[in-house]
Amino acid sequence: MSTQELTKFTESINSKVEEGFVLEERNDALPFAVLSKKPRRVNHQLNFKLSCITLGAWSLVWLYQSYISKARKIVVGLDEDGNVFQENCYMG
Repeated sequence: MSTQELTKFTESINSKVEEGFVLEERNDALPFAVLSKKPRRVNHQLNFKLSCITLGAWSLVWLYQSYISKARKIVVGLDEDGNVFQENCYMG
């Protein structure tokens, strides 16, 4: 693995950390890294009241907030050609 590929790999990890992910594991020999993001808290009482006030229109926003607020894990790595890839880890 060249230093240029390792630099791309490190920059990719750093950009994910800036987005709020936490580095859980990093292996430079293979190379891959596992990153996770904690779930955001959704105020369901407020969203319910807003949905009632807007006659259900706010429920779409509420569903979206609930969907994106879940915990996430991703794997960032380098393939054989030296390209950075990212895949979702599905938690059970």
